[in-house]
Amino acid sequence: MKNIKILLVDDEPDILEFIGYNLKKEGFEVETANNGVEGLRQAKVFRPDLILLDVMMPLMDGMEMCSELRKLESFKDTLVVFLSARAEDFSQLAGYEAGANDYILKPIKPKVLISKLNALLKLKNTNEPAQDQIIKLKNFEINRETYKVTFLDEEFLLPRKEFELIALLASNPERVFKREEILDKVWGNEVVVGGRTIDVHMRKLREKFGNERFSTIKGIGYKIND
Repeated sequence: MKNIKILLVDDEPDILEFIGYNLKKEGFEVETANNGVEGLRQAKVFRPDLILLDVMMPLMDGMEMCSELRKLESFKDTLVVFLSARAEDFSQLAGYEAGANDYILKPIKPKVLISKLNALLKLKNTNEPAQDQIIKLKNFEINRETYKVTFLDEEFLLPRKEFELIALLASNPERVFKREEILDKVWGNEVVVGGRTIDVHMRKLREKFGNERFSTIKGIGYKIND
């Protein structure tokens, strides 16, 4: 994991110092910021591979910062991980809705945190098996190289996980994909997420493309309707 750049955003100086020290010790290049506004500015200059950020911060909180990042084309592939003491379900769901790749609870031992971050980075960098770069259906065209989805002649740029989810469903439109397989192929075995994460991302896809474009097979999984 050499030459990997991590931006750490937290309003607690002790967290910045402690987590930053442990990340640097593992060979990561680290920059820090103490609020969301400064985090956005640093991200645009530093161009990190992964952003580790708190939820509750002054000026701009982590949720808003993540949402603003996902609006920028240059950050559509950047890993964003929340590191927060907010353990409520609604906070974690809000984090995923904002575009986060993972949500990790404080306190956490540095070795465990670094192991989780390494798993995310390895998953991102794993070469995918050979597959068609463009999936064409009746109403959809999905381009794996540009992360663009064309639907009824309108072009959409989706957050990474939404794109990977619709690309998976569209890869075999006649098939019902089981929830366990979706978690494995979109989020990976190394990343622990709840089953409700899929529901949140499916709701986002339905909002963009229409509820009738997707079917929920109760107790099994999902399929795309085209």
